Amino acid sequence: MKIVYFYQYYTTPKGSYGTRVHEFCKTWVEEGHDVTVITSVYYKSDLRHQKLNFINDLEYDGVKVKVLNILISNKQNFIQRFFTFISYSILSIWYALTMKADVVVASSGPITVGIPGLAARYLRRRKLVLEVRDLWPEVIVGLGIMSNGVVIKLAYWFEKICYRSSHLVVGLSEGMASWIKEKHHHPNTISIPNASDNLLFGGARDRTQLPEWARGISYGLYTGNIGEVNNSYLLLNTAKLIKQNDIKDLKIILIGDGQQREELERLAKKEGIQDIFMVLGLMPKRELVSWVQNALCSVIPLKGVKVLDTSSPNKLFDSFAAGIPVIQNTNGWIKDELEISNSGFTVPHDAPEELLKYLLYLKDNPTIVKEMGQNGLKLAKTKYDKKILAKKMLQGMKDLI
Repeated sequence: MKIVYFYQYYTTPKGSYGTRVHEFCKTWVEEGHDVTVITSVYYKSDLRHQKLNFINDLEYDGVKVKVLNILISNKQNFIQRFFTFISYSILSIWYALTMKADVVVASSGPITVGIPGLAARYLRRRKLVLEVRDLWPEVIVGLGIMSNGVVIKLAYWFEKICYRSSHLVVGLSEGMASWIKEKHHHPNTISIPNASDNLLFGGARDRTQLPEWARGISYGLYTGNIGEVNNSYLLLNTAKLIKQNDIKDLKIILIGDGQQREELERLAKKEGIQDIFMVLGLMPKRELVSWVQNALCSVIPLKGVKVLDTSSPNKLFDSFAAGIPVIQNTNGWIKDELEISNSGFTVPHDAPEELLKYLLYLKDNPTIVKEMGQNGLKLAKTKYDKKILAKKMLQGMKDLI
């Protein structure tokens, strides 16, 4: 089977972003399929460090990757990012029309990736799979990023066309899949969440890989984008409480980048908590492993917008694979999963005192940390392993042929 995958954020484990597409496509190649990814250059991807022309043909683990040299960054404003989305989508139409394919996957957000998908669907009669990573435009409307009434109506209209035109819709969580079924009544909607890389994160723990200052402390770890959507101020305010209560050997460590990074670092310095609230910047995924494995727990905050309850953050599955507890604040499927499996806690969106309470509870109860970590590890191996989920998506595509 020939598969063409339109996705703007491709990276390998050498980059600093989620590798779902790489891992899935690698598995499909191992199964004997021909896979090509059409991507752009995300600033957290290892592609950014390549010597690139405007259009590039690369290959990673048998996966063919066509790179359009259009830089996308979370630090760009909405207009800049929208321009990169549209530029990528219009240029990708060429590949939608000229490349041989049995199945075309359009991975959103942004929903504009549906443009080449629709071109392949209607002009070349390809089977179209819409992979929904975020509920666009619901998320940007809910966050107030998009406020123009005409633009919002146009976005919802285009969203409806993408769903109705797809032969298969893949939601990255049960919450997303349920939302899609309820709103769009799509008859062929399945849930395939982000996956646990048990090979990468499941190895033996080694604190010697960490700097000396980090080896004898407990730390709550956040990895990923540092910005409004990620409720990053909750972490800063929790660090303030650590200082106010004169709590020793407990830190909040952030590994990542984003629009609010510099602002939060400045505020931490102003408050005198830069030795408690520590931002380490972007880090290749392979180097991230030891930090995750040796954390007291993984902290996954999101802004209190209902649509974010459907989120499927990569860091959740990395945490499961590393065998550490999770503290998060959404009120959807993740909350249910943590409660049922006893692998973590849920706190309110704006309650640093609650987050601190659970951090201290875990710090004082290492047997609970170990038990919750093992419960998460069981989920990673039996439910969220990357090969299990890759083969599930592959079967969904095979069923279309």
